[in-house]
Amino acid sequence: MSLNQTRLPNGFRIVTEHMPGLASASVGVWVTAGGRHETPQQNGIAHFLEHMAFKGTARRSSLQIAEAIEDVGGYINAYTSREVTAYYVRVLENDVALGLDVIADILRNPVLDPREIEVERGVILQEIGQALDTPDDVIFDWLQEEAYPDQPLGRTILGPTERVSNFNRQELQGFIADHYGPDQMILAAAGAVNHDEIVKLAETLFGDMQAKPMFQMQNATFRGGETRQIKALEQAHFALGFESPGYRADDIYVAQIYASALGGGMSSRLFQEVRENRGLCYTIFAQAGAYADTGMTTIYAGTSAAQLPELAEITIDEMKRAASDMSPAEVARARAQMKAGLLMGLESPSNRAERLARLIQIWDRIPPLSETIEKIDAVTTGDVRDLAQHMAEISPAALALYGPVENAPTLDALQARRAA
Repeated sequence: MSLNQTRLPNGFRIVTEHMPGLASASVGVWVTAGGRHETPQQNGIAHFLEHMAFKGTARRSSLQIAEAIEDVGGYINAYTSREVTAYYVRVLENDVALGLDVIADILRNPVLDPREIEVERGVILQEIGQALDTPDDVIFDWLQEEAYPDQPLGRTILGPTERVSNFNRQELQGFIADHYGPDQMILAAAGAVNHDEIVKLAETLFGDMQAKPMFQMQNATFRGGETRQIKALEQAHFALGFESPGYRADDIYVAQIYASALGGGMSSRLFQEVRENRGLCYTIFAQAGAYADTGMTTIYAGTSAAQLPELAEITIDEMKRAASDMSPAEVARARAQMKAGLLMGLESPSNRAERLARLIQIWDRIPPLSETIEKIDAVTTGDVRDLAQHMAEISPAALALYGPVENAPTLDALQARRAA
């Protein structure tokens, strides 16, 4: 593997990793402009802009954008998260220059035709409707809102329908003008790539961009709360969140190992006790999500209305029990799963490019893989138990319920069980 980094004079950053033996490459630009960079009036505009990038440029129509990549057997896509918007392609080695040219074109030359805005508005409103009709999707948005109320981090990425229904060309252009500068962009490429060639292409495609002031994100504060949406569904959906470390915190790996041991796989405590031993649900899991300045460990399950109270109480009991009897074997298994997931993921050039971009965004450097493995291996059983105790007794909590949840325990009742 050959890892290289370059920063152009205007601040545009480039990071590449050559992966011998591959005939393809993943190339993209990650822009530090996501949901957290929106004002309340702009909620959903970062995602709207991501859609509009594919709707035509000064050089290509929307069809020509798709054909340029698909004619060579490639793949093009994008996504918006709360902290970044990414535009990327997967192409064969000889088509890397074409792929990067298309990415640069949609980033720098979007037409934002008012007619296309109206067409795409309808598409996004359908996407919002689909999310609202998918309980195990929308419940996480509601949980996020309860965890971080009245804050950018708590708002949905798709945005509310009333905002999306009114965005116009001027507002989209304004968001680009404020947030799509060279300092906010990271070009990451992995696979069959040559760093020097990528840099030359980047100089041509992005080197003339003018620097913009960096947006100062509002610091997030996990407050917690409860939302209960009653609806006649087959299942009751339960999502419980606890404040946990952000990705720059020293104990981020402790949180990830804790979540894995608690509910990260078939051998985890929640899966074994709630599903295997008691048969209370089909799906239950825990995961540790992280942002620049905060994080949330989330537990999700879908069950029947009658079984939800027992499931919720057992979940709290298992969290409390983990603080006292989490075993070295469980921690070792979670460490192994985490390392295996990391290393297996790096066999994909798309995953590797994603990782490069995120690490540059977080640290402005690429920590050696050995450094990450060492930090994972350094997590002890005592570390996990200490965090488990904090999660079970102290950490602020948020609760989201959806479906036939009239008789589900309240957050106050679960908090009392935590304290008992």
